Amino acid sequence: MPPPQPSPGRGGRNASVRAEPGETLARQLALVIDLNVCVGCHACVTSCKQWNTSGSAGPLADAQPYGANPTGTFFNRVQTYEAGTFPATQTVHFPKSCLHCEDPPCVPVCPTGASYKRKEDGIVLVDYDKCIGCKYCAWACPYGARELDEERQVMTKCTLCVDRIYDEHLPKEDRKPACVKACPTGARLFGDVKDPDSEVSKAIRERGGYQLMPEWETGPANQYLPRHVTQQTTPSIETQE
Repeated sequence: MPPPQPSPGRGGRNASVRAEPGETLARQLALVIDLNVCVGCHACVTSCKQWNTSGSAGPLADAQPYGANPTGTFFNRVQTYEAGTFPATQTVHFPKSCLHCEDPPCVPVCPTGASYKRKEDGIVLVDYDKCIGCKYCAWACPYGARELDEERQVMTKCTLCVDRIYDEHLPKEDRKPACVKACPTGARLFGDVKDPDSEVSKAIRERGGYQLMPEWETGPANQYLPRHVTQQTTPSIETQE
């Protein structure tokens, strides 16, 4: 029997059990992202936006989506940058969202108790009924994972599709975060990182999974699988007289 599920945006009306600060949880759901096969297609971004806008976490605001300066609220973003030294450079696509930290710094700074971590699965959520949009949580988050919805004036973030992963009306294979279902290369894995036999735990263990910015000591639940070092050669260009 799955644990009772609140709406991500209305946690106060059907609240799950909140984890105490520093409490060690038996279960922690998380994403593991394989940077070696992520192609930066943004399917995860668009599917996340679509699901959460139509679901209980939305709508997610857009401002001038077809104008010169389109902006909006996203739970998931993909950053792209170039690594290495020319001519042996490589393009790296780096998806980033809330990391559902073991010790989330966004929770204790919230003056209303809107930000909280669930005891049953470790997911960090925001109760929109309590959120006053003060941005304290965004300033406390070292990963830049929280955004203010300008229309609703509440702080938003990834919910790991909590309204989807426990939905018994969906086929079992569809009870995954929207971004995981949409990824065409299988770069996104989802599961319990506290279960040593889970797909995510095996991937972390066998392929050198790592946390983002561990020096902050927040204990990010989401982890990344590193890119493989590839040998690149630049063909010589011969000039013809």
